[in-house]
Amino acid sequence: MNVIVGVSDMKVSNDLESTLITYSLGSCIGVAIYDSVARIGGLLHLMLPESSLDAAKAQKNPYMFADTGVIQLFKTAYNLGAKKRRMKVSVFGGGQALDQNGFFNIGKRNYMAVKKMLWKNNVIIDYENVGGTVNRTVKLSIKEGKIILKVSGKGEIEL
Repeated sequence: MNVIVGVSDMKVSNDLESTLITYSLGSCIGVAIYDSVARIGGLLHLMLPESSLDAAKAQKNPYMFADTGVIQLFKTAYNLGAKKRRMKVSVFGGGQALDQNGFFNIGKRNYMAVKKMLWKNNVIIDYENVGGTVNRTVKLSIKEGKIILKVSGKGEIEL
């Protein structure tokens, strides 16, 4: 069963029949986590680097921001039985799809905010595919922990 993770959204699952999917990561960041022992996976699609940009929005939807969304992603996985030491972490997106001249650098700022949050919490990124001017789609199979990454203009890659 496909479970769609929209923009400013997050899903965590231990349903072996589920595949978590997020589409069109441009300047947004997708963070995928997977514990192969507990067979728990999660996918976050965040839009902005810091909740301090809009505290009211962050309160209403913590998944919109890197600093609040990453915390919620891991906490939700832990509540299902995942362990930090077993997690494989992948990061996608952070491009300049709509900001070709890099004026706002939102993709880079999002990526740096995610890296900072993970670093502060002693979490290492196992795989990343970030930057550029392309859109990315990410699929995470809960059964195997397999990730399929589709990069516009380059096709699919199985991780």
